[in-house]
Amino acid sequence: MLRVKRHLAVVACSGIVSLLAGCSGGSTVDDDAGGGGADAPTKVSAGYVSAIDQLGLPAGVEAGYFDDQNLNVKLADPFPTGVDALNALQAGQVDFVQVGTPAIAAAQKGLDLVLVGNYTGSASRLSIDDTMAVVASGKSGVDGKNLTTLRGKRIGVSEGSINHLYLLGLLEKTGLKASDVKIVNTEPPDMAVALRSGGIDVAIVWDPFPITIAQQVDGAREVLRGGGHIPFVGYLVTTPKYAQEHPDVVSRFLTARATADQWMRQNPDKAADAATRWLPGTKKEVAVEAMKHNVKQLDPRFSACNYLALDTVARLLAAQGKVKAGFDVNKLFRPGPILKVMAGDPKLFQDLPATPASARIQDGYTFERTAAEKACPS
Repeated sequence: MLRVKRHLAVVACSGIVSLLAGCSGGSTVDDDAGGGGADAPTKVSAGYVSAIDQLGLPAGVEAGYFDDQNLNVKLADPFPTGVDALNALQAGQVDFVQVGTPAIAAAQKGLDLVLVGNYTGSASRLSIDDTMAVVASGKSGVDGKNLTTLRGKRIGVSEGSINHLYLLGLLEKTGLKASDVKIVNTEPPDMAVALRSGGIDVAIVWDPFPITIAQQVDGAREVLRGGGHIPFVGYLVTTPKYAQEHPDVVSRFLTARATADQWMRQNPDKAADAATRWLPGTKKEVAVEAMKHNVKQLDPRFSACNYLALDTVARLLAAQGKVKAGFDVNKLFRPGPILKVMAGDPKLFQDLPATPASARIQDGYTFERTAAEKACPS
């Protein structure tokens, strides 16, 4: 396999600002590098959303970690949203995607999918939200040390998304209700304009948007980051059919992704460099700051805490009428492949916080909320 060939291909595309947009039709690496012999790399297609917390997939391709697993990964052009990624998976356009909360509604609508690993989250505790922040205008009077100052404010979030859930978590811990604030449905790219024009007083969103909003809006500042208010969830997703027919490929894919995650945790500045190449328009200083927070959530393992996190998110969404109540997380998780990787190559995870003994699971695990709540620190 010709790793040098892949780097040349990446450099050729990175000469333009929008690297992936310039490489239309998807970027591929080492096509047919192994020829037609028995050891030819297995071809795999994968997709992701252009976001800092999804960098592990393209960065892993660039670094050659999938080559090391004898996988020839073709990346689809970045999807605008997780919903678009799931639709592509269902249509057979890709074999793997990286998706968070949209997986819940998609499963309830009948899309055939399974979760085989994490691209963000935590297997050692329930709540982790370091990549989420609150940015307030200078005139808002919002104080991150006294969140009751949110009362009566116009707060921009993307309804039904993880930043909406973060707001609900903040309000609950502060003793406020959703009716005590005015929620303004605002997409992340529009938040800076909304804050500058006075359409909202506060923007709540994930990286890198808090960083760029504070830079773009005079007087705006980040008043709160993270805090463990909600579980942050993001999964490596495939179809049940693919997982059943290609178990070895799934395990090798997860090994490569885990290797990429560990490399990013150990080399955040180099990972930030990769972000400027793979995430169109990302400035180096923004990537560096965002990566400091992102690496804290790069935990590809599965434990009872991940089941509890998804169940918690599903309940929050159901309470807002965004998904149906009674969602069974057991139907989505397929823990066998990542558990195999965890057992076979423990060095890939040795720098992560230990999973509580009572939260460790085996293939065939059945989630039970009460037991998981006792096992997983909040």
